[in-house]
Amino acid sequence: MLIADRFFGPIVGFGLLMSAMTMPCFAFDTQNEVKEDSSPFALFKFGFSAYKNGHKDEAVKALRFAAEKGHQGANWKLARMYAEGDGVKEDDYQAYKMFEQVVHEGADQGTENESYVADALVALAGYVKRGIPNSPINSNPSAARDLYLQAASNFGDSDAQFELGKMLMKGEGGQPSPNQAARWFRLSAQKGHAGAQAMLGNLLFQAGKTVRGLAMMTAALEHANKQDRAWIRDVQEQAFSISDEADRRTAMVLAEDIIKTGDF
Repeated sequence: MLIADRFFGPIVGFGLLMSAMTMPCFAFDTQNEVKEDSSPFALFKFGFSAYKNGHKDEAVKALRFAAEKGHQGANWKLARMYAEGDGVKEDDYQAYKMFEQVVHEGADQGTENESYVADALVALAGYVKRGIPNSPINSNPSAARDLYLQAASNFGDSDAQFELGKMLMKGEGGQPSPNQAARWFRLSAQKGHAGAQAMLGNLLFQAGKTVRGLAMMTAALEHANKQDRAWIRDVQEQAFSISDEADRRTAMVLAEDIIKTGDF
């Protein structure tokens, strides 16, 4: 039953009084209390605030009501929480369905909803690429590649550009295309994506541009997140091990300049 049906149906007399008395509200902060019949934005704002303050049960409730009322950001945040098991039991198929709804709703150009749709496309691509066990979602690399392409082309999403580049390098979901892969890595690298910077640096190194490639991989390692640091270090150390001392020294100096300027 929709919230609107529960709270705005024909209620008279004692029923109206009881509804007002029993309507759930959220109040982790007495200065920021909202109810189920609050606006979608108010519910989303409360849910996001509750989440940041560690009140995830109340956050989930508020976000669910906001999502039911059509708030795209609330739907996206809930999908993320289900995907990561953050405040709720991890459920990839539930997350998939919610991300799919975000993409289905789309976004007007220039609105904040563009970021929700882009991230949802990347999440869907990841699920489709590997499949979701015990669900109708089977592995389909070709479809995943198309989803990454949508996010990379239509929204300029750096994660999508990086993942698309990897698929093009390996020939996953279609024919390999190293040149196209390098193009997507470069676009992602220019947005600060450490993984793309490392991949692009490795491609340059393999193409004989030793110093530039070593410098880019070294700079990428400096600001890589924990998840990417291990594989970037492996690639960088392997390249250093087969380079001569002069190239190593020059690359270290250039890496410092790259880190300072952000010019990849």
